[in-house]
Amino acid sequence: MALLDLANPTRFMSLTDRLLPWLWGAALLVLGTGLYLGLFVAPADYQQGETVKIMFIHVPAAWLAMFGYGMMAVSALGTLIWRHPLADVAAKATAPVGAAFTLMALLTGSLWGKPMWGTWWEWDARMTSVLILFLMYLGLIALWNAIEDPIKGGRVGAVLILVGSINLPIIKFSVDWWNTLHQPASVFRMGGSTIDASMLYPLLISAVGATLLFLALSVMAMRNEILRRRIRALRLVAAATPAGAQA
Repeated sequence: MALLDLANPTRFMSLTDRLLPWLWGAALLVLGTGLYLGLFVAPADYQQGETVKIMFIHVPAAWLAMFGYGMMAVSALGTLIWRHPLADVAAKATAPVGAAFTLMALLTGSLWGKPMWGTWWEWDARMTSVLILFLMYLGLIALWNAIEDPIKGGRVGAVLILVGSINLPIIKFSVDWWNTLHQPASVFRMGGSTIDASMLYPLLISAVGATLLFLALSVMAMRNEILRRRIRALRLVAAATPAGAQA
């Protein structure tokens, strides 16, 4: 029943009005704890030194870059298959948040790569596929802004989202399929993590906190999109109403 209730924009607004303060509080608390432990408590790496601490921002940002597009892909299915009233709202609201985290992943990766690899940028498979992900986010945002009708824009965007989702496994497995500068998976892998616990736990806490922040920003963006569509609907009604009837 709760999922059906969320399909109603009015009920969604009411529920998230109560949920958002708690979500923001949890996001700031968990993320702040993770970053404090990572930046000030976790030891420096014996090879990378203090530079390794960029990991506590870069890794969560990279994870959420993919997570955001995955959420959009699920929303696209909701738009095209289940006709969920809020599916295209969720996709459109998630795109700017996902783009921001993807840009953060690219910038922090560049900062980390310079002292480790001796270059700000290398056209290897992982870096290039993440850049493509960022451009896909920007392209979808431009598409939605170019199409005035949100329903039509939602359907066109949903098709493009699903086509672009093929990039997600490419990003994930690029380090296994090709010879890249990036190291293979070190957190979630068969045989356990290769990261020492003193760094692993702050990293996981930071990732959880960043995920909560991502969700809080996305919910706020969804609320703004619902209000924007309501204002548009009222303007269309007002424009279609004869001047005499309005008086």
